[in-house]
Amino acid sequence: MTEKIKMTFLGTGGMIPTESRNHPAFFLSYAKEGILIDCGEGTQLQFRKARLNMNKITRILLTHRHGDHTFGLPGLFRTLAMSNYKKKLMIYGPKGIKKTIKGIFQAFGDTTEYKIEVREVLGKFFETKDFFLSAERMTHGPPCNAYSFVLNGNIRIDKKRLKRLKIKEGPHLAHLKEKGYMIYNGKKYKLKDLVFKEGGKKISFVLDTSMNNRIVPFVKGADLLVCEAGFGEELSEKANEYMHLTSAQAGNITKRASVKKLFLVHISQRYEKNPEKILNEAKRIFRNSFIPQDLDSVEI
Repeated sequence: MTEKIKMTFLGTGGMIPTESRNHPAFFLSYAKEGILIDCGEGTQLQFRKARLNMNKITRILLTHRHGDHTFGLPGLFRTLAMSNYKKKLMIYGPKGIKKTIKGIFQAFGDTTEYKIEVREVLGKFFETKDFFLSAERMTHGPPCNAYSFVLNGNIRIDKKRLKRLKIKEGPHLAHLKEKGYMIYNGKKYKLKDLVFKEGGKKISFVLDTSMNNRIVPFVKGADLLVCEAGFGEELSEKANEYMHLTSAQAGNITKRASVKKLFLVHISQRYEKNPEKILNEAKRIFRNSFIPQDLDSVEI
């Protein structure tokens, strides 16, 4: 049975935290992997409130260097050191993120208790037999990445297609999976023509970017899209000036990309008392839109 993917919204706020929303941070757990996406100030406290073990973190994906997405790193590094963290901590980010992490070490001292490796990534940058991680370049002043976690589906023989083609079951089907093709009654059949994928899942994260033509293809078909919506439509010009998305743009992206569920995050303090305003703007375009609260979690 395939293990569940759990995603916890540690921080759903914008650049300025509020009483109810912390700086951006999201924790995705699957099997032995614990993937932290961004690490705003106070993230380690959010781990405590969510009753999650920080020692379960295996990888950190940083969208960009801005403080509301990275100021939680110095404290997190030290807490892991004091908690007997023994794994190699992998940190991924856009071009320039190595300089950011180096600056943290220069300001607060190196972490010598465990190893940290930093990589600047684009495209598919990590893969196991079960899943892969990929990054795409966004537009937001400093270099910025969107990320996707993709759980591979199981390859299943399409029995209905076999029946239509009058192919009987037998050892030749084992050859199909091993070689990528098979010969049956003198005719060659390719694997892709006789199988389908079952159980694959995709979660995408788009934080801090202006609208661009790379977003829709990158998040295409995601089960969940976690997307920034820092501005309502009444501030669309300001959103464009500061290179952010509006809630309506997030809804439009989700609809065009055939995503199943949209979670709006990076909620500005200006909507603290009325988040329904931006939620309704997204829902008018894509009905299956939600605004999570800090510490909410979902499983797929």
